[in-house]
Amino acid sequence: MINLDGKIVELENAKLSVLNRGFAYGDSVFETIRVINGKIMFWEDHYFRLMASMRIMRMEIPSSFSPEFLEQEIKEIIEANDLSNSAARIKFAVYRLQGGYYTPATRDIGYVISAEEMENSFYLFNEEKYEIELFKDHYVTSGLLSTIKSNNRAVNVLGSIYASENGYDNCLLLNEKKSVVEALNGNLFLVKGNTIKTPPITDGVLNGIIRKQLLNILKKTDEYTLEETSISPFELQKADELFITNVAKGIQPVSKYRKKEYAHKVSKDLLSKLNVKARLG
Repeated sequence: MINLDGKIVELENAKLSVLNRGFAYGDSVFETIRVINGKIMFWEDHYFRLMASMRIMRMEIPSSFSPEFLEQEIKEIIEANDLSNSAARIKFAVYRLQGGYYTPATRDIGYVISAEEMENSFYLFNEEKYEIELFKDHYVTSGLLSTIKSNNRAVNVLGSIYASENGYDNCLLLNEKKSVVEALNGNLFLVKGNTIKTPPITDGVLNGIIRKQLLNILKKTDEYTLEETSISPFELQKADELFITNVAKGIQPVSKYRKKEYAHKVSKDLLSKLNVKARLG
């Protein structure tokens, strides 16, 4: 079942025009949201990121789009798919209504909410081999547009194909200044001793929800020193640990980059702290 502009319809009846601006121009933004037993994880952060993304894309935000209204829309699609008592992954996509070419005929929007079941209610630590490489064919441009989840994910798609063709589990993306920005599907953290680094938003980093949660956790602990600073590719092989964060996986430790193999002590510790925060919600 799909929520299409507030109406619950079966998947085969959820149809969008071939002239939809999300398809024609990538004129769309989306959120990937984790729901556990009917409870939306980190909903406030998702809501404000969605609103910020719509503003950056100069979309007209409907007066009905309150946090309470959208939360209820998500819960309805969860119930419609019989996922109220399990873990679910929600995709909430907003697109500008069709009309016009590059210049839209309207700034009004439509939306689609879909749900699929996830295997685990809380984040599990993955100690299996996870090898990464740099993707250097195309760069992320630093700036505001790179910080939002828009439909324009060409670099991520091409990087994912490169990783698949070359036997890597993931790739790291660079910006035009040759700084490491993030992974294909999440934010990057680097551990050296008791210092944990992550690239700043100004480098073109996606404003990740789990990234934000970890920054808040790290700022409240004396165990680690946090630095939001640019990371050069040369630092990767000198690091003790690398890990990737996103809403679906939580924290994914990296086991190998080129000839360097990494520990995963800090990422394991932080994942337990993240799970506590998710439970307290």
